[in-house]
Order: sequence, then structure tokens, then C-alpha cells
Amino acid sequence: MRSGAERRGSSAAAPPGSPPSGRARPAGHDAPPAPPPPPPPAAGQPRARDAGDARAQPRPLFPWSKWKKRMGSSMSAATARRPVFDDKEDVNLDHFQILRAIGKGSFGKVCIVQKRDTEKMYAMKYMSKQQCIERDEVRNVFRELQILQEIEHVFLVNLWYSFQDEEDMFMVVDLLLGGDLRYHLQQNVQFSEDTVRLYICEMALALDYLRGQHIIHRVAPSSLLTGHAHLTDFNIATIIRDGERATALAGTKPYMAPEIFQSFVNGGTGYSFEVDWWSVGVMAYELLRGWRPYDIHSSNAVESLVQLFSTVSVQYVPTWSKETVALLRKLLTVNPQHRMSSLRDVQAAPALADVLWAELSEKKVEPGFVPNKGRLHCDPTFELEEMILESRPLHKKKKRLAKNRSRDSSRDSSQSENDYLQDCLDAIQQDFVVFNREKLKRSQDPSSEPPPAPEPGEAAELPADSEGALSALPTCGSICPSAGSS
Repeated sequence: MRSGAERRGSSAAAPPGSPPSGRARPAGHDAPPAPPPPPPPAAGQPRARDAGDARAQPRPLFPWSKWKKRMGSSMSAATARRPVFDDKEDVNLDHFQILRAIGKGSFGKVCIVQKRDTEKMYAMKYMSKQQCIERDEVRNVFRELQILQEIEHVFLVNLWYSFQDEEDMFMVVDLLLGGDLRYHLQQNVQFSEDTVRLYICEMALALDYLRGQHIIHRVAPSSLLTGHAHLTDFNIATIIRDGERATALAGTKPYMAPEIFQSFVNGGTGYSFEVDWWSVGVMAYELLRGWRPYDIHSSNAVESLVQLFSTVSVQYVPTWSKETVALLRKLLTVNPQHRMSSLRDVQAAPALADVLWAELSEKKVEPGFVPNKGRLHCDPTFELEEMILESRPLHKKKKRLAKNRSRDSSRDSSQSENDYLQDCLDAIQQDFVVFNREKLKRSQDPSSEPPPAPEPGEAAELPADSEGALSALPTCGSICPSAGSS
């Protein structure tokens, strides 16, 4: 999770050693033959984290089979009594069943939810109004909502609903279960050249779309979900129109383009859409090598970074193909005027000459890296924290709000403990924009019908992306709020 005007990048671990070999059991009268040692991991698959670990299989982080059985039976029973909501009514929290918590940030949390009438699965991000006010983040949240309500693309995490209550603002988005690139880099996952090239292509399609919408995203590994690449986290994105230039020092330092630092230190005309393509180049290099092309951390002074880019050269691995090196060189060109920074530039690259762009844009090309479906791709303690440590848990919200309303109605308004806070809460309540993409799509195409719910007796399964179903159970993506300015 990220917070403050800067999204902080995590330092990638050094490439791990060779994977552990299996250990045979001692011979005995009735002992079966020792199993053969496990084969080395294929490209794009996680390596074992400890080369000295003698266990053949790590203990699962979550009892998937029990969760699956419990959720399958409860969902099957609920299918017969699926509610029907008034189409004229705004979507609210009662329209969703909360399944489990999967992430948190400085003032927001994320959980998996199921819409009660359609039984579709989503990720729901909810942000405390009071904490947003205290951290001066209301404007950033409103800007993110404004952007997400206007865009939709196959390689973005799309917004479906937004609503509010007295305590929180809610954003319901696509549920993607593969985890973000930051998590997989921390797990020492090896990525092949083919996988990285595919990520570059999918990111190129997303960035080309965002440029058409006048949006600078400020890409970082924590904002890119895996499987197929999906961009998320627009909380520090900015909109520039009609030749405008951005000037803010915002983003994750190790992935920020040189012109952002130069603009901050030396002034000048600012920067534009090219900064996102630099970020893609840094991520692509890091995926292939295990560390970034420049040794930059969030603590580095901005002035020192301006000098760094003019004195340090990027080192490329001799075993990489010439085409891949040429592609990375174009993305990591310090001068933005000479940098690869458009879909046309990417499509013309020799390393990507064999890409089937029409099939790729429809997700008909298999992803090079598919995260392990049997593991939780985020911190598994989020669920326990929500149930045990959270002072205002989401599953007790309805009773809590009813009690608050009763108390507020009996209190003299002149005795308000914090008039300023209440004024801000009233302003949010008035200015918040409720959004329903499902209703919007139906209004644009009246003949469209919502997808049928699972038949009674079928276990509802969590989707891997908007086009398919993933047979495994919850892994999580990084769709958490953080601060920033444009």
C-alpha cells in the first residue's frame, strides 16, 4: 500500500540461488521409494525462497478446500433467494455480500464482495471520510473517481460502482486475483524475455488508450496486476489537455522519469505522457534482471538524481537478445524527445515484430506468467486484522450507523464536538458522485441482459479477470488508495 504524495517503490531482492532438491525418506520395511527431486522452475514461475529448505512442499497459507466448500454451499443456498433490487435505487452496501478482506492502506481497505442480485464478484475499496479529511486527501479521491468513471479498457482495472454512507466512500472495481508486480518481484519470480515483451505490449495498449483520454498515470509495479497486465490505482494520475504540461513531483521515485526531477530542480516546461513509458522500461528491466537499472530509493535527494542520470549508464546483460536490449534502450532513453513513447513506436520495434496485436487486444494471447492459483498473493493477516483488531469493522457497519443516527438525533446540534469536521463531511456527502456502470451499459444497450447466475448446486468461483473464471480462491491485487498531487 502506498501513502503520501509519493508512491514508494520496494527494493527488489537479489536473484535467488538454485531451487532446493527434494529429500528422500530413510529406507524402512514398508517405506515407499523416495520421490525424485522436483524439477527446476520454468521461466515465469516462482523459485523456492530458501535454497536450504528441505521441505518438498510448503504448507498452504490458506485452507482453500474448506473455504471453497463453505462458500460453495452458502452461495448455492443463496441462489434460490437471490434478491431483486429496484433499478431506480442507487447501489449501496446492502447490495453486496462481503466475503473477505484482502488489502489495506493508510486510510482505505479492500475486500472481495459479491453483488447479491447478479452474484458477480468484485473488489471493493472503501475509504474513511474522516481520515481522508484529516490527511487532506478528499480532492485526490474525488479526482480518481472522476477519472475512473470516464474510462474503460481491457487492460485497466475498471470501476463499476461508486457510492457512500456516513462513514466511508466506496469504489467497486474489477476483481483481479494474480497479485501486483511488486509482490512477485519480492518473491523472486523469474520472468522470461517473452513474458516481459508481452507485458510491454499490453502496457502499450493501455497507455495509448490513456493518452487518448489525456491521462498521465505514473506507473509503478504496485499499480500493475499480473496474469494479463492490468493498470490500477489512479489516485495520483493527472489529466493534461491542449498542450499542457505536468509539473508536480509525484510518483514512485525509482520509476520516475528524469524529466520529472529536472523540472522540479531546474524549472522549465514540465513533462508529459513520455514519463509513463520510462516507467515501463524500468519495470521491464527489473523483471528480467531482478533489480532496477538505476540504484534509486525513496530517500535519495532529488538534486542527486538529476546528476545520476547524466553520469551513470545502464548495464545490459550479454545473454539477453539484441532485440530485447534495443527495445529497453529505447524505453530508457533519458531524453524524452527520443524515447519510445507511443503505440506506433512499440509496434515498429523488431523485438515485437511477431506480435498479433488484434488477438492481443482481445486477450486471446495466453499470458506468459500465470500466478500460482493455490496461494494467497498478498498478506494473509488482513482478514484477521479486520475481524479482531479493527475498531469499526465493515461487517458491523449497519448496526453501528443505526446507533449513530439515534444518538445524533438526540444531540443538540449546537453541542457539536467538531463543527469543521462535520462541515467537511456534509460537503463530501453533497459533492460525491454515485456511479453505476451496469445501469449505464443497460441504458446504452437496452437489449443487453445481465449474465445468468449459477444454477443451484453450482459453486460460484472467483474470476481471474473480466473474461474468465479462476478455479482457485482469493488471491489479491493491489488496488489500495494512497496520496498524491498532480
